[in-house]
Amino acid sequence: MAKKTKSRIEADRHRLYELSVQCPEADIRFLDRIFKKKHGRLPKILREDFCGTATMAAEWIRTRKENTAIGVDLDEEVLDWGREHNIKPLGEAASRLTLHHADVRSISSPKADILAAMNFSYFIFKKREELRDYFRHAKRALKPGGLFVLDIFGGWESQELTIEEKEMEGFTYLWELMRFNPLTHEVLFHIHFHLNDGRKIRKAFTYDWRFWTIPEVRELLMEAGFKSAEIYWEGTEKDSGEGDGVFRLTEKGDHCPGWIAYIVAF
Repeated sequence: MAKKTKSRIEADRHRLYELSVQCPEADIRFLDRIFKKKHGRLPKILREDFCGTATMAAEWIRTRKENTAIGVDLDEEVLDWGREHNIKPLGEAASRLTLHHADVRSISSPKADILAAMNFSYFIFKKREELRDYFRHAKRALKPGGLFVLDIFGGWESQELTIEEKEMEGFTYLWELMRFNPLTHEVLFHIHFHLNDGRKIRKAFTYDWRFWTIPEVRELLMEAGFKSAEIYWEGTEKDSGEGDGVFRLTEKGDHCPGWIAYIVAF
């Protein structure tokens, strides 16, 4: 029997997700920049809510030897994958990272300099009172002067019942909107992976969400007790019109088919 070669990409949904969706190095550069601008120093304690495989938390530990991190997620299977593939490779530094198998609303200590809820995972809360309650818990989990950072996306193309494809090395990432209710903004998304050798992972991940808007999120953050909620909007490349990965503080966004922004609450 022929041995498997490394050139045949591993059909691991978690690894494919990390390669397709996440860039923790860029997120951490943004967090450092905003925190240092506010406080004149770099943050040390990161809490990653809905952490999944704890990719960001692990990268946070690698970034500086004095950094510590907390990850919180309800999915034990995903946490176990992260422990094996992202935490274990840290070696002795892994002692500076703590994972909690819990509801993000049930953990309030240790207090963090920055609490990050990325990849739009807070969209899982469909009612205003549920999301406001989570924001209140997030505020209690922060040190005085701490930052709560969320990402958010939108644009008219993000509400179209279609499949967005992105070519990656060895596979294609597909983001499919199956259902959108304009009366409630309830949505159903699927992620699929098509590997170049013909293998397919259909419905690798499914998201049953409410599609929140920036004004709604900002209002709920204020109701939860935060003092301000700033918007950092991604710029665009002049030639392609695609996002350039540079997020700037603004109060006016572009009317465009698709956009991504950070919301930073103080």
